[in-house]
Amino acid sequence: MRTPMPASAESALNPHIITLGTAGGPRWWTRGKAQQRCGISTAVVVGDGFYLVDCGHGVGRRLNEAGLTMGDLRGVFITHLHSDHTVDLGSLALFGLYEMLDRQDRPVKIMGPGNRGMLPDVSPRAVRQPQPLNPENPTPGTRDMFRTLMNAHATDLNDRILDSLRPNPLDLFDVEDIELPEGLDYHPNDRPTPEMDPFVIYRDEYVTVSAILVEHPPVAPAFGFRFETAEGSVTFSGDTAETANMVRLAQGTDLLLHEAIDFGFVESMYADKADEASRASRDHHYKSHTSVEGAARIATAAGAGQLALHHLVPGTADRSVWERGEALFNGPFHVPDDLQVIPFGPSHHAAPSTAGVGLPAAAETRQDVMIP
Repeated sequence: MRTPMPASAESALNPHIITLGTAGGPRWWTRGKAQQRCGISTAVVVGDGFYLVDCGHGVGRRLNEAGLTMGDLRGVFITHLHSDHTVDLGSLALFGLYEMLDRQDRPVKIMGPGNRGMLPDVSPRAVRQPQPLNPENPTPGTRDMFRTLMNAHATDLNDRILDSLRPNPLDLFDVEDIELPEGLDYHPNDRPTPEMDPFVIYRDEYVTVSAILVEHPPVAPAFGFRFETAEGSVTFSGDTAETANMVRLAQGTDLLLHEAIDFGFVESMYADKADEASRASRDHHYKSHTSVEGAARIATAAGAGQLALHHLVPGTADRSVWERGEALFNGPFHVPDDLQVIPFGPSHHAAPSTAGVGLPAAAETRQDVMIP
């Protein structure tokens, strides 16, 4: 495999991220207001190319607004297969292929979770047994999902391929399910986040990308990613509750982008509802997501140089909901809007923290109980 560029090429890299979309959740978050935050997606720009982390709603439009072109895309990395992270992967391929006509010999790598292997357990809130969709293949991985999306558009694509002599998207994108390391004590329902070390999933001359399992039940596997360049590193939590694995992945990173949810919003949505769907949804948020305070704890324990909150739920919250994190993290702190640029590297943050690898004691134990 090729290794990252040597330090002599640092001046040409200018590594930075562009927040293409900063809202989480499978919603548009309009509520009568002009939409300001698109679905979660981030560009990691290194040199004259870029990588995408997740493909939430609006990613294609935001790429154009950011001045990025599909011809310069080097890779796509999907943290997990919830729809708010994947909904525009299909449109990225269908519309983006017209900017990629010279890429048939240089396909773009798409990497994401593989087939879960079994359905999740039914919520204990259930009154009757739910029936899963697509029982023949109820938990497809990234590779199957992408091929299914392209097959669903075969009428359109075959018109383009046969009549206009356009390339087949399956020749422009090389889709790979991320394989977990051998010997890992992992089970999608019982042990979705075993303690582990980060493992390398991708290398080219610009970046090395590592992954680790994070805690976002019931989806499994769910990953956090770290991009290492010759000039600095950036780490993405994906969707997760507080987990020691994120501290391991983000140890000493120059920039950590961590998800955040406002649990006050969760209470306002569900606290006075007694139906099983509302109670199950409330349970999910508490066991699967991280507060502003939790994100600050993770960043501090990891000794991150900078902390940025994204995948914000709700996407319409007042900035003050998130900005309280500034007092909790001893370093540059960001609540980025869409299309914000954040450079990463040692010159862009304060002196590194001396915090250890372990999580603060209050965050070490996950409570596997239903919220009353």
